[in-house]
Amino acid sequence: MTDANINNLTNELLDQPAPPCVMVIFGAAGDLTKRLLIPALYNLARAGLLPKEFAVVGVARAQMSNDEFRAKLSQDIQKFATVPVDAQLWEKFQQRLYYLAGEFEDTNTYSDLENLLAHVDQEAGTQGNYLYYLATSPNFFSNIIWQLGASGLSREEHGHWRRVIIEKPFGHDLDSARALNKNISSVLAENQIYRIDHYLGKETVQNILVFRFGNGLYEPIWNHRYIDHIQITVAEKVGVEGRGGFYEGTGAVRDMVQNHLFQLLSMIAMEPPVSFEADAVRDEKSKLLKSIQPLTPEDVLTHTVRGQYGKGTIDGSTVPGYRSEPRVAPDSTTETYAALKLNIDNWRWAGVPFYLRTGKHLTQRVTEVAIQFKRVPSLLFRQTSIDCLTPNFLVLRIQPNEGISFQFGAKIPGPTVRMGAVEMDFCYADYFGATPSTGYETLLYDCMIGDATLFQRADNVELGWSVVTPILDVWKALPPRNFPNYAAGSWGPKEADELLARDGRQWRAIAEG
Repeated sequence: MTDANINNLTNELLDQPAPPCVMVIFGAAGDLTKRLLIPALYNLARAGLLPKEFAVVGVARAQMSNDEFRAKLSQDIQKFATVPVDAQLWEKFQQRLYYLAGEFEDTNTYSDLENLLAHVDQEAGTQGNYLYYLATSPNFFSNIIWQLGASGLSREEHGHWRRVIIEKPFGHDLDSARALNKNISSVLAENQIYRIDHYLGKETVQNILVFRFGNGLYEPIWNHRYIDHIQITVAEKVGVEGRGGFYEGTGAVRDMVQNHLFQLLSMIAMEPPVSFEADAVRDEKSKLLKSIQPLTPEDVLTHTVRGQYGKGTIDGSTVPGYRSEPRVAPDSTTETYAALKLNIDNWRWAGVPFYLRTGKHLTQRVTEVAIQFKRVPSLLFRQTSIDCLTPNFLVLRIQPNEGISFQFGAKIPGPTVRMGAVEMDFCYADYFGATPSTGYETLLYDCMIGDATLFQRADNVELGWSVVTPILDVWKALPPRNFPNYAAGSWGPKEADELLARDGRQWRAIAEG
């Protein structure tokens, strides 16, 4: 068999449809279902990755029949699909949509669900495999899982599997995360629990592991000998978008740092796993999070920055400050921006600072990881007009324009020696074609086939909270005196620039995309 035949066979094996199953969505009448979950499932069906024996059961409080649920989602998919909707494919898909009205705390809901699932198994041939998606408020997580256990709907027997996807936020702090882990582990085995972070569904995030460990050029220099520092930016152009009541009890650290940014940090900085099996990868993530140097209260004052946006201009329009948003206290001390400096106490990253920042109502929407390499000695250029060598930057763009670029110095044409920064740029859409997605397709498919690599394990969650808890404690004890401290439409508070300036560094200038 030729190499080409082997590759074709491998790709065919990798692209097999998921096994027969039912996806039960608790909170099916909400935004997450119509905006992301159903469009993601449609994309999987379009790609041939959903089994023919597949169905969706929506569970929510709203009173609806199956036909009304199907009609509602038929309207929603036209608005939120990432590709034009094929009428014939959607017609087949919607016939596998079912609905159950009920309260999440009511035992009768689960007995009704058991009966409905038995009917669906018989009608759709789904063979008793159930994937439960908790698209609900976090305060329902423990109760829903307890009810699934008490009703026997989480029990795996006779070759049937039962898995539960839990949306973020997973806990509000370290204590609540531990309590939630304890509650759900009393009902479910760890291999049944899939704590989802949709950032890990993005192509460039998944590509980090391939890029790092599949290329002989980069892995040898991925350490303190060659890297000066690493910046991770998750910037949002939007504000709280009417979610002031939720955000008041959350803030930027809980909403973004403990999960999204730490997931990126883990994949960038972890050691090579022995394989790409789920626990091998998650073991290395755990080791990395354990290696983050704990922040003392004094460190929090010098290594972290918090901010809150005030009135400003976005796309030429004036936008109100955070304290003027609906359901936000007029004297709110909730941070809408956070920046921090972390150090990793291991051999690979000794002396290499990691700078993380995230915020709302910033200049643009962008997520990227920027690796700055150390400057070479400039002795060779001391007799030239070059007084400062351009640092090399490797930039992994997560959104919106997924790709990878490498910035290096080159001589500017002319009789004198002058240097300019140039870029080699790779864009996913240019090389592989556009693949419109919601970011949930890979994660849903992985859960159906039982691959937990891209999902958080209990210890990963708790370790993330243990890093940010000292920050939250100090910020709670010392309320900010200067909020709001950055204008909407800017890159954040000046203190974030000073955080790097104290180390003789600066944030990478991100061009408008």
